[in-house]
Amino acid sequence: MTSNTEVKPALMMGGSKWSLGANLLTIARFVLAPVLAVLVYQQNPWWVTFWLALGLGATDFFDGRMARRGQPTRLGAFLDPLADKVAVLGVAFALVLVDRFWWVPVVIITVREVAIMVYRSYWGRQGLAVPARKSGKHKALVQGLAVAAALLPPLEPYPLVADALLWLAVVFTVVSGVQYLLDGSNALSTTGERQSP
Repeated sequence: MTSNTEVKPALMMGGSKWSLGANLLTIARFVLAPVLAVLVYQQNPWWVTFWLALGLGATDFFDGRMARRGQPTRLGAFLDPLADKVAVLGVAFALVLVDRFWWVPVVIITVREVAIMVYRSYWGRQGLAVPARKSGKHKALVQGLAVAAALLPPLEPYPLVADALLWLAVVFTVVSGVQYLLDGSNALSTTGERQSP
C-alpha cells in the first residue's frame, strides 16, 4: 500500500506523464533562467546566448501544450508564470547592466509584473479569482521578442529594433495590467461576493 507521503509529491508534480513532463520543463526553465542572465552579463558569444534564450522560450511553449494534454497542477500553475518572469526580467536587467537596454522601460515592466502578481495573490487568498487574459499572453510574447532582438547578433548594429520592441512591450504590459485591475474590481462589484476557496 502506498503511504500518503508517497502520494503527495506525485499529485504536486502531476499524475500523468504529460503533467509531469510539463512541470519538469517549467522547473528547467526556472533553473536555467539565472544562467542565461549571467551569460548575457558576461557578454558571452551572442549566438550561444541567443540559442539558449530560444530554447528557454521553447520550453514555455511545450510545457503549455503538455499541461493541456495532461492535468494542470498547482505546482505548474505557480511556477510557470514565475519562471517566465524570472527569465524575462533577469535577462532584461542583465541587458541594462551591459548598456543594451535603458533601465526606465525595464523598471516599468518590473513594477507592473510584481504589482499584478501581488494583486492576484491577494484576491486569490480572498477567494476571488482574477483569470489570465489573452492580452497577458500578448504582453509576454512582445517582451520575449524585445529580449530576442537584443540578443540576435545580426541586429546588433540596429539597436533601435530592440528598443522599439521594448517600448511596445511596455505599452502591452501597462495596458494588460490595467485590464487585470479592472477585472478584479468588476468581478467583486458585479458578483457582490467572493468565490469559495
